[in-house]
Amino acid sequence: MKLPGRENTRLKAKAKSYMLMKKKIAVLRANALGDFIFALPALRALKETYPDNEIVYLGKKMHQALLTDRPGPVDRVVVVPPYPGVGEAEHYEPDHALVESFFEQMQQEQFDIAIQMHGGGGFSNPFLQKLGARLNVGLQAPDAPPLDINIPYVVYYSEILRFLEVVSYLGANTRHIAPAITVMDKDLQEARAAMPGQYTGRIAVIHPGATDPHRHWPAIHFAKVADYLVNEGYTVYINGVAEESYLADAILQNMQQRKGAYSLCGKLGICGLTGLLSMAAIVVSNDSGPLHLAYALRVPAVGIYWVGNMITGTPMTSALARPLISWTSQCPLCGLETKKLKTTITSCKHNTSFVADITVDDVIHSVQDLLCNMHELKAVI
Repeated sequence: MKLPGRENTRLKAKAKSYMLMKKKIAVLRANALGDFIFALPALRALKETYPDNEIVYLGKKMHQALLTDRPGPVDRVVVVPPYPGVGEAEHYEPDHALVESFFEQMQQEQFDIAIQMHGGGGFSNPFLQKLGARLNVGLQAPDAPPLDINIPYVVYYSEILRFLEVVSYLGANTRHIAPAITVMDKDLQEARAAMPGQYTGRIAVIHPGATDPHRHWPAIHFAKVADYLVNEGYTVYINGVAEESYLADAILQNMQQRKGAYSLCGKLGICGLTGLLSMAAIVVSNDSGPLHLAYALRVPAVGIYWVGNMITGTPMTSALARPLISWTSQCPLCGLETKKLKTTITSCKHNTSFVADITVDDVIHSVQDLLCNMHELKAVI
């Protein structure tokens, strides 16, 4: 494994000189919404430092839907086909003809630089090398193959800062370390079309889902927070994909003020979600993509985190964020300790919550504190 010592220092200097000429840059990050949000400051650093360079984001259809015609650092999105360890599970069986055609097209792009921001590099570094770029830069876990310039991948480290470090090896930097997304008319139109009635009052959004069930705060807790928000005059919208409807249903069934809350599960695409969050006065969410999108939209949000995820996904602003942390390190059902370098549980099959010990009072107090703080900030501004 190449460490960023003398050899990488030499390559870093060479890369800076190389970047002075106009370049076409591929950035590989074909994973979830929150993962994309974490990469935004690094993408912005590339565009601010080298405004004439073309940045091509290699991602998913969701990224293409979100970024097409949207102001920002990405010039173009190329959708990566389903590929093991890059957007799909490690044992996924790909369509080899489709994958071969993709790499042929990418080699015809003649990228000057390819940047791996996908992960530790076990699967993504070989993938990156098949693009045929003149210079490959990115992250490298201890068991991953090397690139031309390697930055060590440490599991428990801020995702935003790690990607800023990656692009710094190309001389890119920015003073804007908080992710930012621009809202468009199409976002608002899609959101309003999905919202029942023609509501124009104060909106609160609750997001009870997350990819990992260990990050699910109990629905009965969310229901009590939703009741509080309705009593305070907010209309509550519960967000999620269609498969998360059961979470929204559980919240609604446990509420006392059901007439003030609605489920939008499965009714919004990525642009509609962006519009909905942008209209919210407050968001309460598990650690998941919509939480980080809310931060990028400059919307106040209370986030519910497991401690390991707080390290990797900590927000870059305290004005907008009230992260609440669960320090649970053992399965609440069987007592097995979590792996130190993973968020899964050693030999434990329980999909129980690791954040249930965060109290309803903690969340409501954070909502009150955040809204009060936002009111004071607006008064000063």
